[in-house]
Amino acid sequence: MRAEITGGETSDYKGFDALVDDDMPAAKVFIADKGYDSDTVRDTVISRGGTPVIPARSNRKAQIPIDRFIYALRNQIERCFNKLKCARRLATRYDKTAASYLGFIHIVAARLWLRSLST
Repeated sequence: MRAEITGGETSDYKGFDALVDDDMPAAKVFIADKGYDSDTVRDTVISRGGTPVIPARSNRKAQIPIDRFIYALRNQIERCFNKLKCARRLATRYDKTAASYLGFIHIVAARLWLRSLST
């Protein structure tokens, strides 16, 4: 897992660029929402050996079909974010610096991961 902090007004494309790294293992499937629908993102995922499962934006000229069954798994990702937001400090962003906030995100994510191992 990897997390990166970007500005609130930053587009999803910039967030994707911050998280794509050659040191990470190649993903087989990249599940994302419409915010990541661009040819650049799709080409990057395909060049790394993955399959992009991204619904097309409504203004895309040629709609690209997706596997709805695989896209439904995105619900688990959203549930993970909801569990992360249960940590009050994370949801309200009490930290003054981005580095301490990112550190707390890592702590909460590790805590969720350890909980999943014990059940």
